[in-house]
Amino acid sequence: MSDILIVDDERDIRALIADILEDEGYKTRQAADSDAAMAEVNANPPAMLILDIWLKDSKMDGIDILMTVKRSNPDIPIVIISGHGNVEIAVAAIKQGSYDFIEKPFNIDKLMVVISRAMEAARLRRENQALKRREANSAQMLGESHAFRALCANLDKVTQSNARIMFTGPAGSGKEVAARYVYEHSDRASAPFVCVSSAMIEPDRMEEVLFGRESPERGVEPGLLEQAHGGVVYLDEVADMPLGTQSKILRVLVEQQFTRLGGADKVRVDLRVMSATTQDLAERVREGRFRQELFDRLSVVPIRVPGLEERCEDIPVLAEHFIDELHRLHGLAKRSLSEAARAHLQTMRWPGNIRQLRNVIERTMILGEAGTPIEVRDLQTETAAEPSDTGAKVVLSGSLTTLPLREARELFEREYLLSQIQRFGGNISRTASFVGMERSALHRKLKSLGVTAPKLSEAKG
Repeated sequence: MSDILIVDDERDIRALIADILEDEGYKTRQAADSDAAMAEVNANPPAMLILDIWLKDSKMDGIDILMTVKRSNPDIPIVIISGHGNVEIAVAAIKQGSYDFIEKPFNIDKLMVVISRAMEAARLRRENQALKRREANSAQMLGESHAFRALCANLDKVTQSNARIMFTGPAGSGKEVAARYVYEHSDRASAPFVCVSSAMIEPDRMEEVLFGRESPERGVEPGLLEQAHGGVVYLDEVADMPLGTQSKILRVLVEQQFTRLGGADKVRVDLRVMSATTQDLAERVREGRFRQELFDRLSVVPIRVPGLEERCEDIPVLAEHFIDELHRLHGLAKRSLSEAARAHLQTMRWPGNIRQLRNVIERTMILGEAGTPIEVRDLQTETAAEPSDTGAKVVLSGSLTTLPLREARELFEREYLLSQIQRFGGNISRTASFVGMERSALHRKLKSLGVTAPKLSEAKG
């Protein structure tokens, strides 16, 4: 945004201000009445508004326009000008959000100083908001595994394009973090990142939340799409979006504009759309529960985010990151991870993926003893067996206890070694070192247990 909208019913005043500003390098637009002014703002919000109080033959005066624009575009600085200025009008304008008030006939130097200061204040405010957003929602991509590196390589390929991305993967795997990573490394990083949680919004309120509303009582209430103008809108669990809303979202993607509920003016938006789902959208299309056209437009670049089962090597790195984060942001006593706890985390099942891992670490830090390392016993869930006084206790599954010793031992060795191979990302040398075997001996053992090459590649994820 680098243009200034000048609203005044006197053509000579509009032209004079426009000439002065254009000589100083600004771009300008002009409007003679409230209808033209609001049409310009709705079509493309300006960087600044210079607004006359009294507008002949207009539905709204300057104060009305000021209040309406500030409701829908609070970051636009507005300078009020008037030939009938008095203290009461100036106070009213400032109270409603005007940056300053200048009386006609105005001094050109004073006008330029006010405009310059207003533009600079707006720029600093935007930068401050962007920094706060980035600090609060920084997309930290952490990991060392092959699956993680492959994901990052795909993300890096799409950061500088405007292509729509469809993230798929299990719940809690970090799809929003991946979307924020793309956003933060794109040329839209200084603009908003707006998350739309389709599963959390009531179906009968979806369109109001997305497109906003206009009413005589409450004026303009911008929706999430309008708030994301210039930036990224992230449609989380897009499969849960009602069919009626899907058709309207499709129209927005095609036209880049929409109408607020209760309104008549078209609102133009510049958006990059990313979406995510844990469900099989192609199957939902076949079932008639998701529009084929919308699916095609949203999934220009499909990117799968792997679950923790596919990136066991990354679990200790993520756990230590959560320990640091919880200590820094929430003041929880910092604790280290014992080697046994690190290994145990890598062999645990994580149906909730990264979200579940964070919850486990947070619970452990809250309930554990400050200053002591996190041990395996600290990671047990409420249903896990308590360790015995004499040492670690192995909990046997029902199927294992029904087998003869030899078969049970072979089954245990097979599952144990597969878990370790998965833990080390399929690296046989690291697995052999950890379990205390020579690499060749481990190969022979795996062969004797019937663990073939295809199963090893499965372990690699």
